Order: sequence, then structure tokens, then C-alpha cells
Amino acid sequence: MTEHTHHTESDQFQAPIAGAPSFFGSRTEVGHVREHNEDSLAVLPPLFAVADGMGGHEAGEVASELAINTLTDLAPRTADADGLARAVEAANLSVIKAPRQGIGREGMGTTLTAAILENERLVIAQVGDSRAYLLHQGVLQQITRDHSLMADMIEAGQLTEEEARIHPNRSVITRAIGSDPHMQPDIYELNVETGDRLLLCSDGICTMIEDPTIENIMRQAPTPQQCADDLVEAALNAGGFDNATAVVVDVEGFKTAREKKQERKSKRLAIGVVICVILIFAAAIFAAFQYVSNSAYLAEQDGKVAVYRGIDEELLGISLSSMDRVTNVEVDKLNPGVANRIKDGMAVGSIDEANSLISEYEEEIARQNATSTTTGTEGTASATPSSTNTTNANKAESGE
Repeated sequence: MTEHTHHTESDQFQAPIAGAPSFFGSRTEVGHVREHNEDSLAVLPPLFAVADGMGGHEAGEVASELAINTLTDLAPRTADADGLARAVEAANLSVIKAPRQGIGREGMGTTLTAAILENERLVIAQVGDSRAYLLHQGVLQQITRDHSLMADMIEAGQLTEEEARIHPNRSVITRAIGSDPHMQPDIYELNVETGDRLLLCSDGICTMIEDPTIENIMRQAPTPQQCADDLVEAALNAGGFDNATAVVVDVEGFKTAREKKQERKSKRLAIGVVICVILIFAAAIFAAFQYVSNSAYLAEQDGKVAVYRGIDEELLGISLSSMDRVTNVEVDKLNPGVANRIKDGMAVGSIDEANSLISEYEEEIARQNATSTTTGTEGTASATPSSTNTTNANKAESGE
């Protein structure tokens, strides 16, 4: 990605990083009041930094640039808190020694807020009142504490944050790069999450726009670069009384292009597997529904053969069958083996097969009834001659 930083005069330019993803953005502007931009910045993943110089032209801007240069030369390439602290301490000594070497002016200094973001591990070193914020799950948190007179007075209950914004000593800081050879930075170590958004900014941002506005911009901006642009524009629109610098970084683990490609491939594969499982499950349900819908069985209902659609089972307490009709076929008139099977519930292939069996049973019972009727008639005819013969025989015996 090419760095989209707006520069003026002596702003330090960081070379574009070939192939870097667009997970960060930055912008710095001189503002509407100052003649020179004394802010400097670094965007060299995993290192990001903002420095706000003090001491005027050819001093503050020199101090901030010198601090950034020393930091980028010595900072570790991993989230090493001790290593980052040592790099900031070296930057402090570089600014202190510079005037003796004919660089800058005596008394120059700078703030410095530096961050190393490695995967989801964040380390921050801070001196002065340039701030680090983190937007986590849509909520803004100020990570760093200002080394300033206003911060001390607010913590002591002597001022409110609103009063501090217009206090005549609002620019007085209590710790800076270049003022004390024994200076040590505050170090913050924390775990962050993919989707979080990090902001490093000079006080030209956070003194011109309040935290709720910063939070709203950071939450709504679609990209880090747009976020940096919107924050600087908001500061300028609010008056732009100071140089305004913002570095915005989205936490995404710094995956390589190959890792991202593999991750996308894995996601597509996982989605494909899920879709296949859903389709198989849906097909199984449809097949089961079709099987149940096309199945049938015969059972006894009040001594008669009843035809049921479905199967003689339950699923989660729900019957998988419904009665189609009760026939006139009496179960006890059927073959004993068939009758017993029907009493237990006799499965058949379909309603058509059930109806065919009912027709066979009706025909069988009809044949049985016809045979019984014929047998009964023949028995009555043979009995009559026998009685007559007996009568005749009796008459013969009596001499009639």
C-alpha cells in the first residue's frame, strides 16, 4: 500500500512499503494558526509513532524528526516493551545532544507516542501529551495518560476537562523528549482483538475535538485512511489552532498475502462443506417425507380393517400417520395369520397397494359367504327324502 499522508514543509516522509495491506492510514496538517508543522510521524509496520515538537521553527520540527528517526532505527520489530523503551530513551539522548552538534536549538523538545502492533499484541511507549486511543467493540478508550499540567490538575480535582480545554496553561507538559537525560517513557502492554482500531494523535486533534466526536469518527470511517482524514478535517473545522496529526491502524493480525489467500480458501471450503451438509440434510428430509407420504399400513379399528397413510411410528411424540378410511372388512373373517398381522399393524407399500389388498379381502370374504350358502342349501334338500323314506317304511310295517 502507498502511504496516503498529507505533508507540509518539514514533515518526515516515510517511504511506501511495497505490498503492505491497507490496514493503516495517516495524515498531518499545519492547521490554521501555526506557520510551520512541528509534528512528525512514522508508519513502518509493526512500528507506528507520532511526535509533536516544541521550540519553534528549526527547533520543534527538528526535535520531532530527530526523535522519529532514532526511534525507527532502533525500535524492535516485535512487541518487545523493553526494546521499545530503550529506543525511546535513545531518542531522548539524541535530541539532548543534537544542539552540541549544531543541529536544532537548545531547549528544543518533543512529545513521542510510539506503538508496536504484532498480531494481537500491542506495546506503547509514551512521553508528553500526544495520545493513544483504542476503539474496542465500538467503544473508545484512552490508553495513555498525558504528561501535562492539565492532566495533573484534573486528577487533583482542581479542573474539569472542559475547563482544561480553555486554560491558559493547557500547553504546559511535565515530561518531554529532550529535557532530561534520565527521562523514562510510560510503557503500556495490552492484548487487542482483530477488528479493534488504534489511533495515535498529537494534541492538535484531541484538544480541538472531544472524545465522543473522535469515537464517532473512528467508528464510522470505513478505512483507516478515511478515519485519519476525517479526524484531521474535524480538528481543522473546529479551529485548527495547532498542528494536527493522526495515525490510524486497524488490528488484523498482519497476515501475509499467502496466509490471507489460504484463509479465504479455507473459508470458501468451509462454506462449501456447510452448504453440502445442508443440501444433504435437506435431501434426506425430503426423501424421508416422500417415503412417509407414500407409505401405508393396515390396522384394526373397532373390529374392521382400517387403512392408514404413513408409517406406524412416532417422531418426537408426533405420529407419522393419519387414518385414510375404515373399511367394511371384518378382521376376524380373514385368514388368522393375516388377521394377526393386521392387529399388529401390517405395513404395505402404498395406498394403492392397501386398496388392492382390501379388494382381495372383500372378494375372499364374499367367496367364503357364497360357499357357506351353497353348502347350507344342499344339506336341507337331502334331509327331505330321508324323512319320506322313513315315513314310508313305518307305513309298510303297520300294513297300511
